[in-house]
Amino acid sequence: MEIEKAKKFRIQHFAEHKKNNQKIVMITAYDYPTALIADAAGCDCVLVGDSLGMVALGFDSTIPVTMDMMIHHTAAVHRGLKSAFLITDMPFMASSISDENTLKNAADLIQSGGAEAVKIEGGVSSAHIVEKIVNAGIPVMGHIGLTPQSVNQLGGYRVQGRNDDSLNRLIADARAIQDAGAFAIVLEAIESHAVKAIIDSINIPTIGIGANADCDGQVIVLSDLLGLQLNGRIPKFAKQYSNAAQLCVSGLKEYCQDVRNGIFPDKSNEY
Repeated sequence: MEIEKAKKFRIQHFAEHKKNNQKIVMITAYDYPTALIADAAGCDCVLVGDSLGMVALGFDSTIPVTMDMMIHHTAAVHRGLKSAFLITDMPFMASSISDENTLKNAADLIQSGGAEAVKIEGGVSSAHIVEKIVNAGIPVMGHIGLTPQSVNQLGGYRVQGRNDDSLNRLIADARAIQDAGAFAIVLEAIESHAVKAIIDSINIPTIGIGANADCDGQVIVLSDLLGLQLNGRIPKFAKQYSNAAQLCVSGLKEYCQDVRNGIFPDKSNEY
């Protein structure tokens, strides 16, 4: 039986899914092979997160990730997607130096990387640049709560929304990003009661990571989900669905053994 081709997920489907109470499935991917996997699995949207700094490049944080790196990885993911909607992070300082520089960076991710939208961290302080990018014709997804690019300013990787002041700031941030024209917003590492209050205060879809199931969708880092990191610690808010790293090690060990024993290659592997 022929498999029905999946329909392309487009920007209007975010609002449609929220309206119809359909959860939005979002995953990170950082290269062509992981993009193929995400698309084949039926994910609605793929994020080329600046978390590629740690996952794919071995950095200690997202801070060293540059625009050139994001464009390079976005283009690779773009080539692997047929159905999923592609979103790319604006990396550290890419939306902070000047409005002109920010618009150029966003345009480069779309034009050279093949992204269909960009994601920008920050709330009230980022709203003006979100509005400028949206007015330039580029869709923007917001990101509030624990924003990794501001981890030094936040005092570390701390859960947000634990007191009234923090909650009020988060609600103000969410409203500002919505009013600036963002089509959706990521809520990261936010207390459950605060998540509900934020959702009740805005109309655009929310994507949770370390938030809760009340969000309109969820995003998770691919390497956490698949167990791709041999030396990685799975965050509390993530769930490991397989142990791909151990499977890879097992296969490579068998290959090493076959080569050393003269078993590989045999006649079936010759041209």
